[in-house]
Formats: sequence, structure tokens, C-alpha cells
Amino acid sequence: MKLRDLDIIVTAPPAPGWGGRYWILVKVTTDTGVTGWGECYASAIGPDAMKAVITDVFSRHMEGENPENIELMFRRAYSSGFTQRPDPGVIGAFSGLEIACWDILGKDRDCPVYALLGGRMTDRVRAYTYLYPMAHHSLPDFWIDPDMAAESALALVEQGYTAVKFDPAGPYTARGGHQPSLHDVDTSVAFCAAIRGAVGPRADLLFGTHGQFSTGGAIRLAKAIEPYNPLWFEEPVPPDNIASMAEVARATSITVSTGERLTTKAEFAAVLAAGAANILQPALGRSGGLWETKKIAALAEAHNAQMAPHLYAGPVEWAANVHFATSIPNILMAETIETTFHKALISNAITVEDGYISAPSTPGLGIDVDEALARAHPYKGTGLHLEMQEEPISYNAPNAFEGGAPVQNAD
Repeated sequence: MKLRDLDIIVTAPPAPGWGGRYWILVKVTTDTGVTGWGECYASAIGPDAMKAVITDVFSRHMEGENPENIELMFRRAYSSGFTQRPDPGVIGAFSGLEIACWDILGKDRDCPVYALLGGRMTDRVRAYTYLYPMAHHSLPDFWIDPDMAAESALALVEQGYTAVKFDPAGPYTARGGHQPSLHDVDTSVAFCAAIRGAVGPRADLLFGTHGQFSTGGAIRLAKAIEPYNPLWFEEPVPPDNIASMAEVARATSITVSTGERLTTKAEFAAVLAAGAANILQPALGRSGGLWETKKIAALAEAHNAQMAPHLYAGPVEWAANVHFATSIPNILMAETIETTFHKALISNAITVEDGYISAPSTPGLGIDVDEALARAHPYKGTGLHLEMQEEPISYNAPNAFEGGAPVQNAD
């Protein structure tokens, strides 16, 4: 069996658009007719350019190869152009293609992907979700309103979720780390207080940031929210500044987490070695795929750290996350996004029930991708999947962070 054909679909989730402006899905077919699906996570270049990268990686390093030879194909891509270092574009392309290889192998062997990754370690994976506005909540008010956030959190807990994430501390900017404004500190405290008051001990609070703070600014903010006992403080400083992240970790009782913008074991190993984070959040469509991320999980296990795979993408990457999470001993939880489009795109094959995701039992990734639905929603915009704000934050009023891909109008 050899990899033969590649098709790439860039689909744009309709309103409300949670999960980014677009998702890049890859469909790989073997010479025996077995098809596998993968997803390449957010890239620093537009979808047309990324499609060219994916095509090049496939034709140069994978086409004509047996899909079993994951390690060989990874080393080809990792070493491409005499680099042998993490390249987010190349590894992001390879990650989605690698996921498709595992889908092929599972279908060919008539077993779930996790059965090929060491087997099932857990029957159910704990799920968490961002706080998203409810139908009666107004935008953009929701993003800086602690009472609306608390109402959303309580509704999710009533559904069975035991952890909710929110990021009220203002936007990330292209300018790097900064001190939070006092308005944003106060808003963050108010969010933590309101949500903790609403859910009590029924759910963990996951405090999200996006690497937007200076070292001192991150410590200042952590001290302000510590009384509400968040489970984690996510990516408090820019992800490439590992020493600063370790300084923040030493200065707060809140566990530091990071990983959505990191790729391969090389970058995650450096984080672990520095003691910069105790919870790792790889995005499998960027981190190197399933096999490479299993290695990252093993490194984390040796450092007594846990895994919480990230998701701000489509349901194909989510399916890969679930198989990965099912197969490792040090899983903490997995991020989820529940929208009608997410569910429909995989024919509702994987679901969250009472706050947990059951391990799929059907072959491959266990999903049936609705290809026609994906093609019916092509991306026609000019923005990247996620984008940073160029302007500095305001110190005169709260900064309403609407996400890297602001909600689309329903019309």
C-alpha cells in the first residue's frame, strides 16, 4: 500500500464561526483505494500559500511511500532543506498529512487509531470548552461582562462540563509582552469571582491568555487571580521566551500551561527542561501529528506533567486529539468546540456526553467527513486563520478581546 493522491479542502465555518476563519482539511488516498483525513492547524501564511506547502511536503516526502513509515516521512520533512529544526509551516503541513496516514492505517487494519498507538488507556476523555455567548447574550458586551460569563459557565456545568476556559485580560498584540492595564486586571478578577461564585467546586477555571504579557505583568496578573484557584494560567508570556515563562511559573501557585503555538518534541522538551509549564497543550495539526505528539507526551510523563490537547480548529483535528488522549496515561483533558457545523462535518460521529468524550470504536479516526458540506463553505476572505492586533492595548478602558477570528454576522 502506497500513498498516491492528495486533495485539500479549505472550509470556512459559518456563523458563529468558532474555531477560526477557516480549516484546512487534507484527504489522502492510497493506491489500494483507502482514504484518510487529516487537518493542518493555523499557519502564518494564507490558505492558498499553505495549500502549496502541503502539496510540496506530500509530493516531496510522502507520495509513493507506505503510510506505515511515519518515522521515515517525519524525518524527511523535519530535515527538509538542510534544517533539522522545527519549521511551523512545514511541520504544520506534515502534521495534517500524518494524521491522514493514521486514519488510513486504522481503516486498513479495521481498528481505531488509538489501537495502533499503544491501545486504549482510558474509556472516556474529560472535555473542556471555552465560554461562548449564549443566544440571548449581546456582542461584543459578552467579552467583558463577568455576569454573562458566569451564566454561560453555569449552563455548561449543567451539561456536565467540569472545566471552562475564558480569557478576559485583553487582546494579544504583535508588539510582544506588555503590562496589563488595571482595567484588565480588574476585569480578570471580576470574571474569576463571578464564575467561581456560579459554579463553586463543580468546575475548574482555566484562565487563558495568549502570550501577551511581560514577565512582571504576568506575575502581577497571576497574583490578582490566585484567590479563585484557577487550574491553569495559559501561555502567560510569549511562547519563545521559555526562561520568562519559568520565572512566572516559580512566582505563582497557579499551574502554567502552554503549547498551542509550539511544534515537535524539540520545543516541548525545552519547556519541560526549564520547568516552565506543567501542563502541555499541543495542537496535533501543528505539533507534528500523532506519533510525534505521543513522544511529547512521553517526555511530559517523565517530567510528571500532563497533557491537554488544544483545539481552535475543525473536528478532524479534534478526532485526532481524542485518539491521542485515549492512548496516553497522562491525559488531563481535551478542548472541545460544539457547534452545529463541527458536528455535521463529521456526521456527529464523536460527541461530548456529561462532560466526557467516549473513545471511538470504529476503524481509523472513527469519523465520516461530509465532503460535500466542507466544499459548500469555501473560504473567501483575506484574513489568516488567527491574527494579532497591531495597535497597543488601551490603558483608559477595558480591552474587549473578541478572539483571533471575531464572530461573523449570521447574515
